[in-house]
Amino acid sequence: MNTEANRPDSSTRSRHLREKLQRIESGRDDWALRWQALLAIVDLAILAFFLLGPYLRSGPSYLIIDYMIAVWIAGELMARAIAAPSLLTFAKRPMTWIDLFILATLLFPEALFNFAFLRIMRLWSISNSTLFRVILIRAGCGQMQDVIRAVINFLVFLFVITGFVYTSFFYDLPGGEGFVDALYFTVATVTTTGFGDITLPGTVGKLTSVVTMIIGISLFVRLAQAIVRPYKVRFPCPQCGLQRHDADAVHCKACGHVLNIPDEGM
Repeated sequence: MNTEANRPDSSTRSRHLREKLQRIESGRDDWALRWQALLAIVDLAILAFFLLGPYLRSGPSYLIIDYMIAVWIAGELMARAIAAPSLLTFAKRPMTWIDLFILATLLFPEALFNFAFLRIMRLWSISNSTLFRVILIRAGCGQMQDVIRAVINFLVFLFVITGFVYTSFFYDLPGGEGFVDALYFTVATVTTTGFGDITLPGTVGKLTSVVTMIIGISLFVRLAQAIVRPYKVRFPCPQCGLQRHDADAVHCKACGHVLNIPDEGM
């Protein structure tokens, strides 16, 4: 009798926990935004540790901080798994697999140092968060969302390539010299400046340079489009599904359906 009586309580607690985690993940009320801000600060601190890794890796506290971050990321993964509608939905999210790779590099830093460059991808997750959108809107920069995201995407790509070049070609250089050389090479290659004073050896190095130039130019074009293109809001048309409309649109351009786009009354 006691076991059956406790089942509804256990189910209720599980449901409440899921609702709270979902609210923290995507809520727009002040309570949820405070939690999101706290998590964003922790994420930025983790990113700072990742970027300073080349300078800190010889210190005695490096592995301690490394494993503490691993515990934190494992906890985040568990929380997101609980909040997800299903495990299949959780598994389909790109950040799930990125965080799993990051967790593996933290747990086995010596064996998987070649994949450490993926850690910068957490910046991409911050730029796609609800908190980021709300901050931009409250700061009066809602119309700059596409431009800011394009800039962040470019920076993420820049540091991902820098990390890959560093761990693959310059990891053995002392201190931060190797990381600076990798960053210098990446910027020169992405901008197609090509000074030629630092080059990557072998076939892998040449292919890395080619991929960096192609994707880098594409991101430059995407950034230019975001700057030049007229601002549009994301509001799916209930009739035809068109995602983007002018901020003051009354009718959908594709099907003519009457829209009710919310605004701040500005």
